Amino acid sequence: MTSSAETRAPGRPRRADTVPYRPAAGEIPTQPGVYRFSDPRGRILYVGKAKNLRQRLSNYFAPLHTLHERTARMVTTASKVEWTVVGSEFEALQLEFTWIKEFEPPFNVVFRDDKSYPYLVVTLGEESPRVMISRRHGIRGARYFGPYPKVWAVRETMELMTKAFPIRTCKDSDYERAMRTGRPCFAGQIGACGGPCSQKVSIEEHRLRVDEFVAFLAGNDRRFITEARAEMAEAAGRLEYERAAKARDRIAALEQVMEKSAIVLPDGVDADVFGIEHDELAAAVQQFIVRGGRLRGVRNWVVDKELDHGLGELIDSIMRSAYDEANPPPKEVVVPVLPDDAAELEVWLRGQRGRPVALRTAQRGDKAAVLHTATINAKQALQLYKTRRSADYLARTAALTDLQEALGMSEAPLRIECYDASHLQGTNVVASMVVFEDGLARKSEYRRFSIPETTDDTDSIYRVLRRRLAYLVEGSEQAEGDQVKKKFAYPPQLLIVDGGEPQVKAAARALADSGVQGIRIAGIAKRLEELWLPDDEYPVILPRQSEALFLIQRVRDEAHRFAITYQRQKRSKDIRSVLGEVPGLGEARVKALLGHFGSVARLKQASPEEIAEVRGIGATLADAIGRALRA
Repeated sequence: MTSSAETRAPGRPRRADTVPYRPAAGEIPTQPGVYRFSDPRGRILYVGKAKNLRQRLSNYFAPLHTLHERTARMVTTASKVEWTVVGSEFEALQLEFTWIKEFEPPFNVVFRDDKSYPYLVVTLGEESPRVMISRRHGIRGARYFGPYPKVWAVRETMELMTKAFPIRTCKDSDYERAMRTGRPCFAGQIGACGGPCSQKVSIEEHRLRVDEFVAFLAGNDRRFITEARAEMAEAAGRLEYERAAKARDRIAALEQVMEKSAIVLPDGVDADVFGIEHDELAAAVQQFIVRGGRLRGVRNWVVDKELDHGLGELIDSIMRSAYDEANPPPKEVVVPVLPDDAAELEVWLRGQRGRPVALRTAQRGDKAAVLHTATINAKQALQLYKTRRSADYLARTAALTDLQEALGMSEAPLRIECYDASHLQGTNVVASMVVFEDGLARKSEYRRFSIPETTDDTDSIYRVLRRRLAYLVEGSEQAEGDQVKKKFAYPPQLLIVDGGEPQVKAAARALADSGVQGIRIAGIAKRLEELWLPDDEYPVILPRQSEALFLIQRVRDEAHRFAITYQRQKRSKDIRSVLGEVPGLGEARVKALLGHFGSVARLKQASPEEIAEVRGIGATLADAIGRALRA
C-alpha cells in the first residue's frame, strides 16, 4: 500500500515553521515501511526505512529550526513524501535497497569504487572454463577472486596458479579455432595453456582441474599441498622421477601463492572485515577479504556524506554496495558495530549468498585485531582524502573566497588561527593554536598553552587569547621579545574558536580588551556547518558541499588533535612524576605499570593486590603506590 503527502492547496491550513506538505500524524501508518522524499520535478531525494513509519517521519517534520542543517535542506528541497507499508522489517530493508539502487537519491550515502580493481576471474559458466584478468564485473557464471591492489600482483598469482593447476588461459577465439582444427593454440604449443585445446586433457579432466583451482583460491590451501607431497613421495618410490619433479614444482608454486597471502586468521576462516572511519562530512571504508584465514584482497571507498548518517546506517549502505548475487558475501561478515536491523540484514545477506551469513562484531581475539587494522587503514584513507583535497590549489582558493563572502570580510582570510581547549575533568587544562596560511597547515607556527587556573572553557579561551593577542600590541613585553616570539607578531585575518555563542563572546571580549583591530572572530559549533559570529543572533550556515566547509573542518580537527595530544602528554608526565616519588619505583617499573593497566584511569582504580600482580612489584611497594595515587 502506497500513500503520499504533497504540497497542500492554498485553502488548507499550514503548520508554522515546517514544510507545507507535512501530513497529519493520523494519516501516517504505524506499520513497518519505506518512505521517499521527492522534489517538484519528481526526482527522488532520499529513501529510508522504518519499523514505525509515523514515529520515524515525525522526526523530519519537527520545527525547521530544530532540524540538523542538512536534514532541513532535504525536507525544504522536497515537495512530497510517499510511503509504502510492508509486512515486515526485512521487506522494508529489501525495498529500501531496491529503491536506492533504482533512483540513486542524492541524500543517501552510496558507496562507489573510485578505482577499477583487477580481479582473477574463472569463467565457470563456459564448457571449458578459463582463467583471466579482468576489471569488469558481471561476467555470467564467473567466479571472481580479489580484488588485487595492482595488476602485476594478479598476473603473478595467475602465473603461479597455472603452474600448479594447468587450466585454459587462451582467448575464446583461439580455443574455438584449436578445437575445430585439432591444432593447439599458441599458448598450448608453448605449454602456457592446459585446456582441452592442448590435446592433453579432456573437457571432463579439465573441469576437475578448474574445480581444484577454484577450491584452492577459495581457501582449501593445505589439502592440495599435502596431496602433492604424497604424490611426490609415491612417484619417487616408484622411480618415476619426472612425475615427482612435476609434483615438486606444483608444491613450490602453491607455497609461493600462500606466502604472498598474509595469514591473518586461523585456517578455514572465510570472512570479510570492514573498518570504517567517518565524520560529519565524509566516510572511509576498508574491506579486508579473508579466505582460508589469508588476506586475499582489499577494497576501499571514500565518499562525501550528504546527511549526517550514523554508523549503523553506513553499514547498511556498505552491505548494499559490497554485495549482490554476482559478488556474494562469505559465511561471516565482521563490522565495527551491529546495526539496529542486524537480523534483517543477515537475512538479506543470506539471500545474496544462498547460504547462512553471520553478521557480527569482534571485541577481542584475532578477528578484533584484523578489524583494528582495517579501521586504521580506513582512518589513513580518510586523512589522505582530506590531504589530497586540501592540496588542490583551486579548491583552496575557492574555500578562502567562500569564507570571505560568508563572513562578510573585506579580504580573503589568508592566515587563519584556530584555538581549542582541552582538559581531563577540570585538570591539566591546556589549549592549542593551529595556523593555516593560504589554506595549508603551517605546523611551525603551532603553539601550545598551559592554563594553571581557569573556571570553565570560556575563561580558558579568554586567557589564551589575551596571551596570544598581547604579541600584536606595540610596546608590550611579548611584542618586544626575541625572534622566536616575534612569529606571533603576524596577525590573522580570521580567528576561530572551537565552540558556539559562549566561546565566541569570550573571544570577542579578549579581542576588545587587547585593543587589537582588524581581526574577524568566528566559532565552530558542534554541527560544523554553523559559524557563530560575535554580534549575530543566528549562525552562518555554509553550503554542505562547499570547499569552505571542508577547510573549516580540517582547521577544527587539527586544533582538536593538537590540544588532545598536548593534554595527554601533560597527563602522562603528571602521573609519572607522582609515581617517581615512590621509593623503589624507577622508570622501568613505572613503564611496566602503565603498560600492564593500559591507562592512567585503570591504574588509579586498581587495588594494591592488583598492582602487586605486575612483575617486579611486591606487596609493600604496591601499598606505597596505592597511597601515592590516592594522595
